Amino acid sequence: MAAVTGVFIQMADDNNGGLTFSNNWFEISAKLVWDGLIPRIKPASVLEVGSFEGASACYLINHCEADLELHCIDTWEGGAEHKRADVDMTAVEYRFHENTSLAARRSPHRIEIIPHKGRSNDKLAALITSGFREYFDMIYIDGSHFAHDVLSDGCMAFPLLRVGGHMLFDDYLWLGAGGAADPMNGPKLGVDAFLNVFYHKMRLIWSPNAQVVARKLAA
Repeated sequence: MAAVTGVFIQMADDNNGGLTFSNNWFEISAKLVWDGLIPRIKPASVLEVGSFEGASACYLINHCEADLELHCIDTWEGGAEHKRADVDMTAVEYRFHENTSLAARRSPHRIEIIPHKGRSNDKLAALITSGFREYFDMIYIDGSHFAHDVLSDGCMAFPLLRVGGHMLFDDYLWLGAGGAADPMNGPKLGVDAFLNVFYHKMRLIWSPNAQVVARKLAA
């Protein structure tokens, strides 16, 4: 369980000892879903769009049952919500590298972590043109939470996901990206548009309040 130390959350269980996070967002929004999903799908190659301090990456490292290749896309500049809160993104990026390196060193499996620092549209396009089409077992979309960015990330990530792989979206019902309760300031419209457009190629298999999980049926 997490023990609060100042403004940081020091993970104190056997799997996460020593990892340091400034929040427990992953524990609140994703962990319960991932506890049921990850042991079932057993991803060996994962791409995440939006890594922040590495909470989701460390979860995957700690719970993988074999070798893991993990690609992490982030600008580490923060979104609008982080800028409003004056989050120190240099410290966030440092914690990402410290947390994931520690988790990887402790894993009994071979862990390869490949950070891609930059905007998601640039980095996804580079992966598409670099031989990663239909490569990933799982893709996690948790970058910019503006609806148009979520839709763009989903569409550009689609060719990178193998048939039978799973795409996950975070913070489905959250509306805080732009600082006001506007539907464009949250992922929902983007996720819904993506799943509607790809209706014959993606099957929705799980949709709790925060996490949406879909399986790729066809290229």
